[in-house]
Amino acid sequence: MLSPQSPWYAWDGWNGRLFLAINHAGDNAVWNNAARLGTALAEHQLLPVYLGLALTIALRWPRVLPVRSALAYAWGNLLLFLAVYGLLKPWADFPRPLAVFGPHAVHVLGAPKLAHSFPSGHAAFAAVLAASFAFSMPRPWNALPWVFLLWVCWSRIAVGAHFPADVVGGALIGLVCAGLAHLLARFWVRGKGT
Repeated sequence: MLSPQSPWYAWDGWNGRLFLAINHAGDNAVWNNAARLGTALAEHQLLPVYLGLALTIALRWPRVLPVRSALAYAWGNLLLFLAVYGLLKPWADFPRPLAVFGPHAVHVLGAPKLAHSFPSGHAAFAAVLAASFAFSMPRPWNALPWVFLLWVCWSRIAVGAHFPADVVGGALIGLVCAGLAHLLARFWVRGKGT
């Protein structure tokens, strides 16, 4: 059942308590700017930029980033947009923290939003990026996409936009979309030398 009171979402009250703890943990220039930047870097409008960079790197340095990973990133985002924006957000329509706790209790950075909290599209977007690229990148660079994912998940709570269950759900959906896209890409480029 899709309800904000469901045990899988409410976590016996811990979803709200963790949100308030993270959201109120810092309120200084470094904290606020790091949260804003993490959110801004996971805006869906940046997909063409990230995809262009991925294709450029994949075509120039295929050992750093195979073409199959760039293809998986593109397809993973296609699956993600269908799943999150076509199905889950309109169907779930969970309230955001500001609607639940009110403006006196939520530290909001950016435009205040009240609805469509689950799942976090930013976390899902970052998870598709991380899972598409990290497994094929050389060490130590392969850790960077996972750090990016954690940063984005934290930032969505820190800016007051999402509960922890929203970012966990978004990240899991993004990982599934990227996994399916990797399977499709593996089938598509089989025997093509990439």
